[in-house]
Amino acid sequence: MILTILLFIVILSVLVFVHELGHFLMARACGMKVEEFGFGFPPKAFGIRRGDTLYSINWIPIGGFVKIKGENGDGRSDSDSFSSKKIWQRFLVLIAGVVMNFVLAAVFLSIGFMVGLPSIIDRALPTSAHIEQSHLSVMQVLADSPASKAEIKVGDSIEMIDGRAIVDAEEARTYFADHGKNGMDLVLQQEDKTIRTVHVTAEELAGQKMTGIGIAFARTGLVSYPFYLAVPQGIHATVQFTGDILSAFWGLLKSLVSGNGPGMNLSGPVGIAVMTGEVAAMGFVHILQFAAILSINLGVVNVLPFPALDGGRIFFLIIEKIRGKTMNERLEIIAHNLGFMILMLLVVFVTFKDIVRLFK
Repeated sequence: MILTILLFIVILSVLVFVHELGHFLMARACGMKVEEFGFGFPPKAFGIRRGDTLYSINWIPIGGFVKIKGENGDGRSDSDSFSSKKIWQRFLVLIAGVVMNFVLAAVFLSIGFMVGLPSIIDRALPTSAHIEQSHLSVMQVLADSPASKAEIKVGDSIEMIDGRAIVDAEEARTYFADHGKNGMDLVLQQEDKTIRTVHVTAEELAGQKMTGIGIAFARTGLVSYPFYLAVPQGIHATVQFTGDILSAFWGLLKSLVSGNGPGMNLSGPVGIAVMTGEVAAMGFVHILQFAAILSINLGVVNVLPFPALDGGRIFFLIIEKIRGKTMNERLEIIAHNLGFMILMLLVVFVTFKDIVRLFK
């Protein structure tokens, strides 16, 4: 448990620190005075001043922060102030943290593809791709389905179907369609390497207008590439994950607008810490992939046009550009403070749900 918490703190600290590093580097490049660049959050442990910047180490070891002169609208007459710079320069500083999160994800995924990264391999791969530990993995289990009742879990691998070793996903789907109604014996290997056999029979799935056992699966394995291909594959995977996460956020937004509530389980710090422990038990490359996905999530969330987030500040820049004059400083500060309060309430709410799920 202690190792899980430490690993969670390390991963989250790296992601937030790199995000803030993007703001820091771009602010310096645009001629802005960075008053403090802190690792962790106050209270302060100690600090070292180099030039105009105080580099501090703080006692709460999660992430970091950058304090830029004039970021709250003051100092408009000072040439080294954030608020005195052109809109495009301020935009670059605000977006730099998000860009760094995507860059970090691409780096993690590229390293993963050099050593072997868990991937879906239903599609054709380049001839230079090396595949190990290929098997059929359960990707989704529908609630109240035959698979759910048989306690089939996401992450289980299907080793045999009615005594046959089937690795090809399309062949397995065909077999399920032809024999599912008669019942099938599935030999499953769980994530803890436990082997068990379950008997499932296809039936009409509630709300699906189809017959089946209620699982989605795919052929997966550890895929590695030579260095010169691992980097472009890492970038491509980053783009794919970003698209998936954006689609998930869009689905969440539509569910909230329609009044159906969120169509997915949201996780806060406690939920992410639990997932960190589960991923850590699976090995180093799984941690790399998990950290990359978290980094993309952090980037996507921060670019949303909500007050207190980078996207919210960019939104106010866009309004300023359209109006042709600066925003009311007090109004913008109030908006960001309210946004921060709402975000903190959301974190508390999601954390409470995480704890309830944990005890269940």
